[in-house]
Amino acid sequence: MQLHRLFSAFPAGFPGVGLLLLRVVVATTLGGHGFLCLLSSDRVTLGVLFSTALLLLSSVLMLIGFLTPLLSLLSAVECLAIVLSWFPFHLLTPIESKLALIPIIVIAAAIALLGPGAFSLDARLFGWKEIVIPPSSRPPQE
Repeated sequence: MQLHRLFSAFPAGFPGVGLLLLRVVVATTLGGHGFLCLLSSDRVTLGVLFSTALLLLSSVLMLIGFLTPLLSLLSAVECLAIVLSWFPFHLLTPIESKLALIPIIVIAAAIALLGPGAFSLDARLFGWKEIVIPPSSRPPQE
């Protein structure tokens, strides 16, 4: 599989800003849950450190838009793991409901399907390239 097939489009303008806002929402939610995972655990175990590191790393990479389709699927799986209690995640207050992550799962899946947008590192690295063919210096042969 070629890497450019992972990215469907890099829309700019208002659609690009919309994708950026979606990435920011997912990234801040993942980062917040990563910090909450550290703060709310009584004992810091290897599982807590792994889940926190995974949440924080995917949060930063999602925010800058690096390998967005893959990381948004990973983010959806991480949130699903929190909802299904696969990760050792304890809540601080009743307001921090695991069910609040279900919209984040849907948003992350939508980002995976739509692509990163023009305001991402993916657009800079893998975006559309313009190939300039210089004019020929010699006349065409007949």
